[in-house]
Formats: sequence, C-alpha cells, structure tokens
Amino acid sequence: MFGDNFYKKVEKKTNIDKETILSLANKIQKSNMKDEGVLRDVIHQLSSMTGKEVSKEKEDKIVSTILKDNVPKDIDKMF
Repeated sequence: MFGDNFYKKVEKKTNIDKETILSLANKIQKSNMKDEGVLRDVIHQLSSMTGKEVSKEKEDKIVSTILKDNVPKDIDKMF
C-alpha cells in the first residue's frame, strides 16, 4: 500500500519499524474502528509505542475526527 519511503519517514519520526507498523495495521484492520473503546485503545497503544503522551483533549479530538470520517484521504502527505 505504502512505499518504503513512507515507512522510513514514519520510523524516523517515531522509532517504530516497518514490521511493527504492519502488525498494528493488521490488528486495526480486524477491529471495529467505529467503536470508541477500540479507538481509544489504539491511541493508547500508539502513545505507548512512540513514548509520546496524548492529552485527553487531543485523544477526544482524534476519536471525534475518526468517528465523523474527517480523516485526510492522503495520509502520506501528513508526514
């Protein structure tokens, strides 16, 4: 789906390797991403993996954005 350049950019910013990214993506594909509890679990897992704290306000905004389908279609442009 994404080229190696994408994974290299993500790894550089997060210190998470391609295999971990793909494993998490597989888990997410099998989950109901319209379930608020699942979304919050994924956010917490990503926060833990990256060592970056996500405030309650930011978590709420992320969940709201996903539930309302306001996620950018070209995620590669975010990096």
